[in-house]
Amino acid sequence: MTPQHTDCQPSLDDLESVAPALRHFTATLVQGTLWRNTDLNPRDRSLVTVAAAIARNHAVQLQPALDQALQHGVKPAEISEVITHLAFYAGWGNALAAVLPAKAVFARHGVAAADLPPVACEPLPLDEAAERQRATAVNANFGAVAPGVVKHTTDCLFLDLWLRPALAPRDRSLVTVTALVCAGQVAQVTYHLNRAMDNGLTQAQAGELLTQLAFHAGWPNVFSAMPVFKDVFASRH
Repeated sequence: MTPQHTDCQPSLDDLESVAPALRHFTATLVQGTLWRNTDLNPRDRSLVTVAAAIARNHAVQLQPALDQALQHGVKPAEISEVITHLAFYAGWGNALAAVLPAKAVFARHGVAAADLPPVACEPLPLDEAAERQRATAVNANFGAVAPGVVKHTTDCLFLDLWLRPALAPRDRSLVTVTALVCAGQVAQVTYHLNRAMDNGLTQAQAGELLTQLAFHAGWPNVFSAMPVFKDVFASRH
């Protein structure tokens, strides 16, 4: 599955002229074998790849990953929401860095303003009991430490961002867990991986998420996350 070549990404010939072994691994693994594993379908794998490129500010991979995502059925509105979502989970700078590459890809694919999600929208239903439990626990632990963070976590993230309908809850969870693994934020993985699985991500899909990220976030980040994934899987049986 070969991404479209763009000016910002070296071609396989470029790799051959500098690092032939890197070309080999890129062609056979990253663009080949990895995409043939059916535990993650091409659409989900594209979401993970795009999220990883944004979270790690890998500009060289972003446009090809966005082109591929659109080819695999990820909607422009979903890409727009991924960028917005990752502003909160990977930092504003990483989200802003994704805007111009995404704009160029959208222009190539004829994406119009009407294809993008509006600011104001009808929110998804809220699990009020679960949100009350989460908010109470966070406030009890950290309300005296950083009340502004606690307030924005409730108001901006869980009562707004997570309820925006242009990206399904499972997909929000998928890109959130991706961002956490990419940043080495293993302390946050337990909550969000459980949330992801509550939102429909299977154990096989979560495991294959790590396989994809081994190549895009590096083996150390994935090995740091694997014990947490293992504990979450065990706790749900």
